[in-house]
Amino acid sequence: MNIGVVSLGCAKNLVDTEVMLGILGHEGYRIVSDPAEAEVIIVNTCAFIDSAKEESINTVLEMAAYKEEKCRLLIVCGCMAERYHDEIMQELPEVDAVVGTGDYVKIADVIRRAEQGEKPVLYGHMNDELPEEARMLSTPGYMAYLKIADGCDNCCTYCIIPKLRGKYRSRPMEDIVSEAQELAASGVKELIVIAQDTSRYGIDLYGAYKLPVLLKQLCAIDGVHWVRVLYVYPEMITDELIETYRTEKKLVHYMDIPIQHAHDAVLKKMGRHLNHEKLVALLEKLRKAIPDMVLRTTVITGFPGETEEAFKTLLLFVKTMRFDRLGAFPYSKEEGTPAAKLSDQLPEDVKVARAEEVLRVQAEISLALQNEKIGTVLEVLTEGYDEESLMYYGRSAGDAPEVDNTVYFVAMDEVEIGSFVPVEILTAEEYELVGRMITEEEEE
Repeated sequence: MNIGVVSLGCAKNLVDTEVMLGILGHEGYRIVSDPAEAEVIIVNTCAFIDSAKEESINTVLEMAAYKEEKCRLLIVCGCMAERYHDEIMQELPEVDAVVGTGDYVKIADVIRRAEQGEKPVLYGHMNDELPEEARMLSTPGYMAYLKIADGCDNCCTYCIIPKLRGKYRSRPMEDIVSEAQELAASGVKELIVIAQDTSRYGIDLYGAYKLPVLLKQLCAIDGVHWVRVLYVYPEMITDELIETYRTEKKLVHYMDIPIQHAHDAVLKKMGRHLNHEKLVALLEKLRKAIPDMVLRTTVITGFPGETEEAFKTLLLFVKTMRFDRLGAFPYSKEEGTPAAKLSDQLPEDVKVARAEEVLRVQAEISLALQNEKIGTVLEVLTEGYDEESLMYYGRSAGDAPEVDNTVYFVAMDEVEIGSFVPVEILTAEEYELVGRMITEEEEE
């Protein structure tokens, strides 16, 4: 039987999708990329903010149209399924089964039950027992995401994730390392460590923050060239973690630190644990310890009660801190969160305008930082060849896939996709660098 899968949302959701693909492949199902050829279509949804929910609903409706052709079963999985299981079954009669965030490992059984005429609805279970079958990577063969935990205990007032994925649950370290070894043996060269909050890793299992220990073990794996860490919350960036970044050669000097704001009153209402002064001190400490550290963050504009003064504090913080990478998002009022009940909600146009202003400021910062790279040589992971510009393209150690910048370069000879090459930077734009590959003779 042919299975088609659409994965939406974050990289953590993508790993869940890849686990489902591995289970289904082991069960003898054939995975197809064209939904028109699929007899079963699975949509792994996101429900983090309104735009994600809208995309999920539109995708489900788009896939439902294939039921007029070859498709017999349409299954909705993931965060939207966990949050709106009853509504999906009531309002979307085309859907044959709903599988929440903790039940995706039961996907083969769900398909069998649906084939027999049942309409399974699974939710509310936070089961982390992963199957023995290897996941089926949907990323290029040279990189893979490595999920080290699920759920979240931070309880930020704007966020629905704890209700969708439960309490923070670390995976045993030996399981993570074993999976990473298998990935490396299959050709993966870049491991991207993810969780809702990677810096909290281990506290529930071992009674201590164990991310530094885990990272050292991952860096010791043969075949791994880069280890990248995403979603490092500022509260748990310890001296031990900083020292691990400083000493482990495979651990790229890139830290994704979601701060969300810089005004003390807004941070307090968000349920965040650091204030403006402590954030500044942390960032300065990081840069002093590791001068070439690439810092990425995200901020939310228009949170309930964000005054013009609070926004100006955030804007000045962005200008002063000069983040290498920064995303800004207008606040999304999510039902079921404490922030949604606050009375001082801001108009949508104000939230959007403030996000756009932050991004305008960041574009100027990004261009200045990019220009500083002209004349330097960067190690670049080659990801493809652009037929239009006749150049290869890839990422530097300072760039995570999909969210960060791109390096384009010319090369005298053919370059293997997935290989690491030295590139001299010749020109720069806000979010792109252009250069030329250095030959072996020049390196000598």
